[in-house]
Amino acid sequence: MMAEKIIPAVQINNLTKIFPVPFRKEKVIAVEGLSLRVEAGEVYGLIGPNGSGKSTTMKVLLGLISATSGSSAIFGLSSSETASRGSVGFLPENPYFYKYLTGAETLSFYGKLCGLSRRKIKERTSELLSLVDLENARDRRLGGYSKGMLQRIGLAQALVGDPRLVVLDEPTAGVDPAGSRKIRDLIIELKQRGISVILSSHLLEQVQEVCDRVGIIFQGKLIKEGKLEELIEIESQTEIILEHADPKILDQINKLVQASEETRLLRSGKPKTTLERLFLKETRAESEDVRKDA
Repeated sequence: MMAEKIIPAVQINNLTKIFPVPFRKEKVIAVEGLSLRVEAGEVYGLIGPNGSGKSTTMKVLLGLISATSGSSAIFGLSSSETASRGSVGFLPENPYFYKYLTGAETLSFYGKLCGLSRRKIKERTSELLSLVDLENARDRRLGGYSKGMLQRIGLAQALVGDPRLVVLDEPTAGVDPAGSRKIRDLIIELKQRGISVILSSHLLEQVQEVCDRVGIIFQGKLIKEGKLEELIEIESQTEIILEHADPKILDQINKLVQASEETRLLRSGKPKTTLERLFLKETRAESEDVRKDA
């Protein structure tokens, strides 16, 4: 019996997007030769400075713009096919809402757009308001919502159609620490439910907290990618953490750790940097390479 083929949530192959400059013969390469894969049920963080190509990549993936070359697919369906969007929920960085609608009315509106029945809309509205902790504000107009509440109702609307993939563009931008904490908890909740998430953010500590894998995009190219734990390892160093270690053990650690009855080796491996330091190091190196080639 042949093994069942595992279909990734997202597959992008050698993606390039070039924009012509109006009234000039110049062109801008927004994304160049980018390839990445997001597994089903995975939280993937795409990070990069402004203008690096993050938004362009997501727009191509969501079928909002077409690629110059290369391909992108969602659960095996090409992004150019309308059917691929049926399994996706999207929260843009600055979502627009009708401020005169209440939270419940907003979710009902999007439920109708998704073609849900009245009964299903009612069920999903209650379920999602509970999920994003807005039950007490269900009948309050969005004009009275805080930034954090608006982001959470935005996340709820992205989930109305029960998607298998959720794309979040700067979901905690401008949100206070308490609201940001709730949104991060929601992302973890989505992962526990088996929903794949692509998170684009410049808040690197938050990405480090919730993502399984991370890709660093710089000047349209994916310059670093991998599992978070592997990326933040400092390869040239090794750390050993001991419990009840005395000075002699520290002086002769290589010989005495295994022989000591009192000392236990709690963890051995490579010490970690932070995602922020890694990001700055990689983008700085790329900038230096660009200057050398210029």
